[in-house]
Amino acid sequence: MCLGQVGNLLPHVTLSANLAQHLMPAWGLSAAEGGLMASGYAFGYMLAVPLLTTLTDRIDARLVLLCGSVVSGLATIAFSLFAQGFWSGTIIWSIAGLGFAGAYMPGLKALTDRLPAGNSSRAVTLYTSSFSFGVGISFLVAQVTADKWGWPAAFVVTGIGPIAMVMACALMEARRPEPKTGRLLNFKPVFANREALGYIFGYGAHCFELYGIRTWLVGFWTFVVAHQDAPSWLSPVVVSFLFAIISMPASILGNEAALKFGRHRAIISVMITSACVATIIAFNATAPAWALVLLLLIYGVTVPADSGALTAGMSAAADPNYRGATLALHSTVGFGLSALGAWGTGVALDAAGGPQSAGGWWLAFMMLAVGILMGPLALLLSRAARPKRDVPAQ
Repeated sequence: MCLGQVGNLLPHVTLSANLAQHLMPAWGLSAAEGGLMASGYAFGYMLAVPLLTTLTDRIDARLVLLCGSVVSGLATIAFSLFAQGFWSGTIIWSIAGLGFAGAYMPGLKALTDRLPAGNSSRAVTLYTSSFSFGVGISFLVAQVTADKWGWPAAFVVTGIGPIAMVMACALMEARRPEPKTGRLLNFKPVFANREALGYIFGYGAHCFELYGIRTWLVGFWTFVVAHQDAPSWLSPVVVSFLFAIISMPASILGNEAALKFGRHRAIISVMITSACVATIIAFNATAPAWALVLLLLIYGVTVPADSGALTAGMSAAADPNYRGATLALHSTVGFGLSALGAWGTGVALDAAGGPQSAGGWWLAFMMLAVGILMGPLALLLSRAARPKRDVPAQ
């Protein structure tokens, strides 16, 4: 499942990886337009995920996963053939995000449905952390391919990746969930689960920060290369790949810290640390390249370190009868705020001078810092809602 997910994630940041260097200059896009186009992926995901993930409470999640993977791959290839500007690019990329809505959380449901009884925290964290490994490969393949053969080739090559998950689905045994009654899109029990809601809205804050930096990481390092005379080997390809690839061990270690010290305590500590690192970068956008790359690598640890713990906490807190609906709300909130993070960061860049301005990057990173600080607030409010219950780490 983790290997299949890496294939499914190959298209994931193809647009973001080529936005600043290829698509914005070719189509004359502003940072706000570029951010909005990139956020189309998360927006399409947000629209489709409530139905597709809740559907896994009624049918085998493997079937949803299979269809979503196929749509994601075909839409990514279609971008290379039919995207000719802002509107066509945004629409096609939104369809790719819609396909991924049938691939990520339904994939998690397909996995958890087949795990043995007991604590699945580490298995869930391995699955969610392999997301970061897949994103790292996506950054690498998309940029190297575009630099060599042009950006359309990058979308074709990465669009082939979901075949890996199609093969995983073919090897998976069928498992039909217990018959359910009542409305399909019934989120009332999920909203009544205050413990799960804390993790869900904390995940939203995490996604706002994560998607904001992933969308504009290549753009930021392009600014650094142009103004701080970075060494030639320290290219946007290298920096974005390293940033994404260290996210996998960071997420795993973050969950281990949650198991050892308590989930709420570990997640809140990580989020506050991440906000501090973003603030330091904001005030040092013109620092030497070696200092900025060190700060970005630290940020590459703090940004994803809460991901596995948040998803594992949500999964553990979910009512087993409404796990699909809980996963659906988790993803809807997460990717809705992902879209806002990508677009909002672009708006901040334009408002303060653009991607070639240090002031623009100051405001962009400050927005990311404020966004992640909403996470501890959500977790604290959810705990306050149930003062008599101590939430265990496991």
